[in-house]
Amino acid sequence: MRVLLVGGAGYIGSHVARRLSERGYIPVIYDNFSTGHRRFIDRFEVIHGEIADYECLRHFLKNVDAVMHFAARAYVGESVLKPREYYATNMTDALTLLNATVDAGISKFIFSSSCAVYGAPEQLPITETTPRFPLSPYGQTKAAFEDALKSYSAAYGLKFVALRYFNAAGADESGMLGELRSPETHLIPLVLKAASGHSPAVSIFGNDYDTPDGTCIRDYVHVNDLASAHVSALDLLIHKGESDVFNLGTGTGFSVLEVISAAEEVSALHVPRLILPRRPGDPPVLICDGEYARKKLHWSPQRGLIEILSTAWKWQIINTAVGAESAVC
Repeated sequence: MRVLLVGGAGYIGSHVARRLSERGYIPVIYDNFSTGHRRFIDRFEVIHGEIADYECLRHFLKNVDAVMHFAARAYVGESVLKPREYYATNMTDALTLLNATVDAGISKFIFSSSCAVYGAPEQLPITETTPRFPLSPYGQTKAAFEDALKSYSAAYGLKFVALRYFNAAGADESGMLGELRSPETHLIPLVLKAASGHSPAVSIFGNDYDTPDGTCIRDYVHVNDLASAHVSALDLLIHKGESDVFNLGTGTGFSVLEVISAAEEVSALHVPRLILPRRPGDPPVLICDGEYARKKLHWSPQRGLIEILSTAWKWQIINTAVGAESAVC
């Protein structure tokens, strides 16, 4: 089975491509390389195209059996400042992909969603039935596209799975795939860059939250565990033909200070830090209830925080040696 990975040259998509290949599927990468990297996916068939190009999509969709959609703008803070761009890419352009998929007669669609759809929930852990109240245009566009999928499923027979990631982190154990973006906004790569002296002190936005150490708590899930979940979601669509939505997380939260402490343990280096005021809209705690994914997807994460940090540290060491410039298309 051939699977089109739209945005497949990015961080999560490239890991998913490898897992699909290992399971006997044929990944086909469709990317404009605005943020993706060719060296991540150079072993696969690659199409250089835009998600907004309906005719290009229709041409290549003729030769695939399922679609996985990763392409999106994904900076929460930026989305508040540039909502127009986020709605254009994450909704208008994404609907072009969805229309082309339906018009091509493809019935299997997997969507890269986010726990940002929940906003700041009052009850924890977060289940799939927790009300969605996204706080940012990023989260709003993810929620809106989920709604579009439900409507298209009811009207056109499309079968979909939306995967709500919690905090994706880590790198492939080989050290050949990992996070590579500019600007970097994710905590773990920022912490490791600060440890190695390749960036300034890591910023901690608020140390007065109602948490044990005063810093925000998040649920970190290894990128290869996320990749495995995508394969499980595709298997579900093939064998069950049922649309569904799943949370993807570990069910265990770690505070910013706990992540920094664990990073110091893994790297054997001190992580300089700077305490800053809270950022507007940052929920104190976000932790996943992954029971539904365990039961129906038969998926559960296999790696914890130390494995996440260890693989991310290995990736940073190798990537620094190679030189970041050589990795960018």
